[in-house]
Amino acid sequence: MGLFAKIKEGLKKTRDSVVGQIDSMLKSFSKIDEELFEELEELLVMGDVGINTSQKICEQLRKKVKKEGVTNPKDVHRLLEEIVAEMLEGGQELNITTKPSIILVIGVNGVGKTTTIGKLANNLRKDGKKVLLSAADTFRAAAIDQLEIWAERSKCDIVKQNEGSDPAAVVFDSIRAAKARGTDVIICDTAGRLHNKKHLMDELNKISRIIDRELPDADKEVLLVLDATTGQNAVNQAREFKNAAGITGIVLTKLDGTAKGGVVLSIKEELDVPVKYIGVGEQIDDLQPFDPQNFAKALFDVEKEE
Repeated sequence: MGLFAKIKEGLKKTRDSVVGQIDSMLKSFSKIDEELFEELEELLVMGDVGINTSQKICEQLRKKVKKEGVTNPKDVHRLLEEIVAEMLEGGQELNITTKPSIILVIGVNGVGKTTTIGKLANNLRKDGKKVLLSAADTFRAAAIDQLEIWAERSKCDIVKQNEGSDPAAVVFDSIRAAKARGTDVIICDTAGRLHNKKHLMDELNKISRIIDRELPDADKEVLLVLDATTGQNAVNQAREFKNAAGITGIVLTKLDGTAKGGVVLSIKEELDVPVKYIGVGEQIDDLQPFDPQNFAKALFDVEKEE
């Protein structure tokens, strides 16, 4: 299955639910009027796009309709696809040009954080990068064991210590190992205990200080892993983490298991944080770099299925 086909398949539930309802609604209108915009906004909100983002989409649509002189409700589908692609554009590429670069991965338990790290490591290794995994989530023994399994699967090095070790010490050891081994990218698993923000913040600050001291000129990404099935709760989680940890990007997992894919728009628009990867399945190669054009095209690709 090709890249676009995977994304399209992964967005099937969202497309069938949200876009399917929008298309049915558009077919019931013979002209573009205020009632159409109101119904569209309502459907977008129900599709987990969020109130503010839904309003913005409808504003943009009004402008496009006026500017292009569009009168047929059927053309609204095409205009919506264009608007969504434009809104999601920008910042989606990983910034990892230095050797080594470092990626901190954060997120609450259960969102697929460790699995995401394994898949990301596999992606980067396939791109020709030498990757080292840093098991800095020392809060759970299971996290270290799980990361070891993924290191084997993705054929990457791993640096670990015992459960309960100082996460910053693990990161320090990982940086030292990466320098010695000529590693391109270090990916750090970190504990994501959002219920205790101060502890999380202190821990991440300590890790950041080690990185700044040992790799002052390195590119650094802080990726937050979110579970798409939680819808607007994922947006609230991202807001909390953004305030606590200064995230540079989002990895949205489990998109294939939900009709709430519209949450991608909320995250980008309301938090101004780009989505960098999306998870569209269980396989090791089902973590895809986020492509706004392909995402919008896959989301609105309804007619070809009929």
